[in-house]
Amino acid sequence: MSARLADRIDGLAVAGLAVGHGGRAVLRDVAFAARKGSVTALVGPSGAGKSTLLRCLNRLLLPLAGDVLLDGVDTAGLEPCELRRRVGLVGQTPVMLPGSVRENLAYALEPATADERRLTHALRAAGLAPAFLDRTAGALSGGERARVALARALTRAPELLLLDEPTAALDADAARHVGATLTGLARDGLGVVVATHDLGFAADVADQVVALRDGTAVVGTPAELLATAPHEATEPAS
Repeated sequence: MSARLADRIDGLAVAGLAVGHGGRAVLRDVAFAARKGSVTALVGPSGAGKSTLLRCLNRLLLPLAGDVLLDGVDTAGLEPCELRRRVGLVGQTPVMLPGSVRENLAYALEPATADERRLTHALRAAGLAPAFLDRTAGALSGGERARVALARALTRAPELLLLDEPTAALDADAARHVGATLTGLARDGLGVVVATHDLGFAADVADQVVALRDGTAVVGTPAELLATAPHEATEPAS
């Protein structure tokens, strides 16, 4: 993808990206667009760089070369707090803070913005009932924790959401619920980028797949890429 084309993308655009980890180059010349209103799945074998690429998309990790643009603006010129509000990241292991779900959702929000309506809207968007607000966060199941972590990110009203292996510790039923939640959010205009080792999950939720292998990226539809994906792409995430 050329820089000129990336300027026109409504969402995240990656052009000529090279990413390193631990002093070595992990990815090189990566190019794709993650548009608002769609789901992009990052797939690849263990160690391919899925998690590394996710962190680069909201500058938790700086690229060795190339550009990441948000609505045509180079993210290198954005304040980190602004960028990470607009491009939220939900990590692989949902971390629950001490206290209630309400306290977890309101964490880091200004008191004036942590109102009941905002919190319940985020819970509903993540597929949980408002009654969860008063539940003890530490007593939730794995699937419930994953949804609360998603709701916590949604309280910041991001434009795009990055998720690292959101179904890794979930049973099949909980994974289906999370997948339905993500596709529903995309239909409502959110851009979603999800790193996953589960090719079936990627096929179910993704509009576009970015397959990482041997340091490069191949972009296509789920039908184009997943049917011929190597078995090793189903190994645990990087």
